[in-house]
Amino acid sequence: MSASTPSTESPNVPPLIREVTGILRVPVLDRQGQAVDTVEIDPALFGGKINRQLMHDVVLMYLANQRAGTHHTLRRGEVAGSTRKLFRQKGTGYARVGSIRTNKRRGGGTAKGPKPRDYEYHLPKKAVRAATRMAILSKFVDEEVVLLDDLSLPAPKTREMAALLQGITIGTRTVGEGEQAREQRLTLRDTTVLIGTPQLDHMIYRAARNLPGVRVLPVAEFNCYTVLRYKRLLLSRAALQALLQKYQAERAAATT
Repeated sequence: MSASTPSTESPNVPPLIREVTGILRVPVLDRQGQAVDTVEIDPALFGGKINRQLMHDVVLMYLANQRAGTHHTLRRGEVAGSTRKLFRQKGTGYARVGSIRTNKRRGGGTAKGPKPRDYEYHLPKKAVRAATRMAILSKFVDEEVVLLDDLSLPAPKTREMAALLQGITIGTRTVGEGEQAREQRLTLRDTTVLIGTPQLDHMIYRAARNLPGVRVLPVAEFNCYTVLRYKRLLLSRAALQALLQKYQAERAAATT
């Protein structure tokens, strides 16, 4: 009787492609973090599936395109030093040796070291747009989207934005050990946040630009790398509506 081949996949590893069906319900919060409404989202607007491999490839593309590529090392033909043979080939008792500029000697050149190059490459545009939709859908599925009823500020003040983020609870964590252990409230100020706006909003941008771990972008400028880089996605009703209208128009154009 032949032995069965054990499975190489761990049961804790999610599949590379995940189908998302059913309506997603996202609570709408006020400025105090209290739920005031619920919004239903059809995952079909975002493609209805999450491909981890595609998102990985797109993130690698963004990271590669950010590289400067200005690294430069000197080969043995570029470092200072004489090219004469250090001593004769035979009769000395030593191992044979040639130029002092060899990579085996201190001060010598680098063997096959990096030279300036361009790391930029591009995946197909449809694949990049699909990866962005998948990244946003994964945030909704993992419950990492915070939806606010209103995101407007009375003034472009950093303390106003900091107070807004501090007032929204996203969970708790245990602090201390043993009898000293206690539960501590976690807010949006304790993590990284990507704030999406319907369009370019100078008020929100100026209020959040000095907060570490916080970035403001119009939803039209979202990309897979930026969405996945931040732990939480903060949207207003207006921003969510603009995002859904964008993908509804793309879906209608693809079907015609």
